[in-house]
Amino acid sequence: MSTGPAPNDSPPALRYQADGNIDNASLADVIEWFLNYDERTARIRHTNSEELFRWKQEDDAAEGVPIYPFENAEARFAIGLAQAVAENNEEAGLQIWITNVLEALGAARETRTEMTAAYGLDQDIEALAVKKAERLPSAAERRIYLTSCWLETLFTAEARVLGWIYQERFGRPFEPATL
Repeated sequence: MSTGPAPNDSPPALRYQADGNIDNASLADVIEWFLNYDERTARIRHTNSEELFRWKQEDDAAEGVPIYPFENAEARFAIGLAQAVAENNEEAGLQIWITNVLEALGAARETRTEMTAAYGLDQDIEALAVKKAERLPSAAERRIYLTSCWLETLFTAEARVLGWIYQERFGRPFEPATL
């Protein structure tokens, strides 16, 4: 009988390559653990998140914004997270990246909250964000609201995983950078 923690008690340990960078398979295991066991990260798999992701892809394409055709919201999250880790492999870089993610998350949440209150968008609490946005009076407001909903979902998941990676990699809890 094992006396160690159950597999879902904490994320799997990070493994490192010879050059000191995080092993990609190890990172994938950590991402998968968070998707399976961390409720706020797992929201990226929810129907609402997928609908927001699809809307964002279509909106960007319609606006002439170059898009990468990700398979789904989860793939967008995982690939973006892996890129963030690869490009910010030093402590200061990752600290600044997470700080920027948290600032963007805060702005997205504030915008979504203000619009929800101003337009009574939570009258049907069960409605998905794209359905709620139909109540907004203009296309510009719908775009702002839905983009804020998507970014709040994406950056919440990203901040959860990156905060844990930061702590594991650098041996101390994450603290925002002073910019």
